[in-house]
Amino acid sequence: MALFHFTADQIKRSEGQSVMASAAYRSGEKLHSAYYGEDSDYTRKKGVICSEILLPPHAPREFADRETLWNAVEHAEHGKKAQLAYSFEVSLQNEFSLEENIALARKFLLDNFVSRGMTVDVAFHEKETEEGGTPNPHFHFLCPIRPMNPDGTWGFKQHRVYRLDEDGNRIRDQNGKFLFDAVPTTDWGDPETLEQWRKAWADVCNAKFAEKGLDVRIDHRSYERQGLDLLPTVHEGAAVRAMEKKGIRTEKGEFNRWIKATNVVIRDIRGKIAVLLDWIKEAKAELEKPKAPDLASLLGSYYAYRKSKAYSQKGKLNNLKEMNETFNYLRENGIATLADLESRVQTHQTTVDSLKATLDSQNARMKAIRSLSDDSDTFKRLKPVFAGLQKIKFDKPRAAYKAAHEAELKQFYAARRRLSQEFPDGKVDMKKLSEEYSTLEQTHSETYAQFKTIREDLQRLWSVKSKIDTARSFHERTEEQTLQNQPQTRRKKEDIDR
Repeated sequence: MALFHFTADQIKRSEGQSVMASAAYRSGEKLHSAYYGEDSDYTRKKGVICSEILLPPHAPREFADRETLWNAVEHAEHGKKAQLAYSFEVSLQNEFSLEENIALARKFLLDNFVSRGMTVDVAFHEKETEEGGTPNPHFHFLCPIRPMNPDGTWGFKQHRVYRLDEDGNRIRDQNGKFLFDAVPTTDWGDPETLEQWRKAWADVCNAKFAEKGLDVRIDHRSYERQGLDLLPTVHEGAAVRAMEKKGIRTEKGEFNRWIKATNVVIRDIRGKIAVLLDWIKEAKAELEKPKAPDLASLLGSYYAYRKSKAYSQKGKLNNLKEMNETFNYLRENGIATLADLESRVQTHQTTVDSLKATLDSQNARMKAIRSLSDDSDTFKRLKPVFAGLQKIKFDKPRAAYKAAHEAELKQFYAARRRLSQEFPDGKVDMKKLSEEYSTLEQTHSETYAQFKTIREDLQRLWSVKSKIDTARSFHERTEEQTLQNQPQTRRKKEDIDR
């Protein structure tokens, strides 16, 4: 099944990340970081098909070596909160061969990244799947955030643009310093650029689908932007996917399975409702014509035709049974005309809209609860760091401690702030949130059952539609034959009269 997955992130020291470890993990290699003085060994990692480094023309040739490249990046970044690399993960297509996927990805990277002067470290993965499972081929690639000068040296990430007054003179602040804005030297981090890259990947895949004569396409836009009223899944991450692969069912995995199953039902329901409403509109116009048969007559004609074609007693009995079931269903649900049928379909449409709106609200709350659970874990894990700060009374050692634990304290404060918003009294009750999440899960199961009931009823209405179409077609053929026979009948009558 064709799918679109294209995510972008950054490798940051402020979050305790190492670009060397990231590169080693993606490539399945052992790399040494001169900055940290340690090795990252992922040579036992399975699922890495191949990896390579794509260099722009002005990059030093020695950067084709992965360890040399990322040590150079680490060396160029001196700050403790430095942003080191852009990290991307993109799904390949199961409709293409492995060779086709790799060739397509390389062309995409050369045309859209290397052509911009970016260095690309790409690794292709295809994790093993259980028998009957869906393959998940994909590729990761890292690009240094710092641009490279034409002479192969590292350039600046930002440059100063001084603020000017109406006369073009630089503006000073209250301390006499010139005011300026830090402006990125590239557009690599712009949301618009990411949007272009996502679209470009969808375009090259769709072109390949067309070339192979496959009637499938992918879209880089969200469900909402595509006008599809579907539920979004949650990002599982490598750890969750690894657990799922081992047969360990996770909360996120279960949630996504439910979402995917629900989306299948919603998509089917929406499609049937749209087709049924269009069909009813067209059928009503036909049946409102003079001498047109009504709904009951058409269904009666359909079963009469079926009876005439049934040669065995069993076939005749089954036909009679199905006819009774159809007329009983229509009678029990008050469907005597196409207007009644249209009203029932519209009622289903209203119900589905209401259920979908409720699900959107519930899913947002479940997402918030999962986030709060993560915040609670972060709060507990980093509370000793905060407690260590509280024990220091003097300014200098206190400032030194803050500097040494800046990233951890920042995470602690953010988690504490979000927990305080949920629990203003300061009493964090994760058991209460867990119970609420379980209730929402149960509600999801009940809502899914409602969707299935609606789909089953629409299937009955769809069956009625098919029978009416068959009867209308039979009725039209009968009328045509009658008209064709009329001149012959008149000629025979004239011959008799003579």
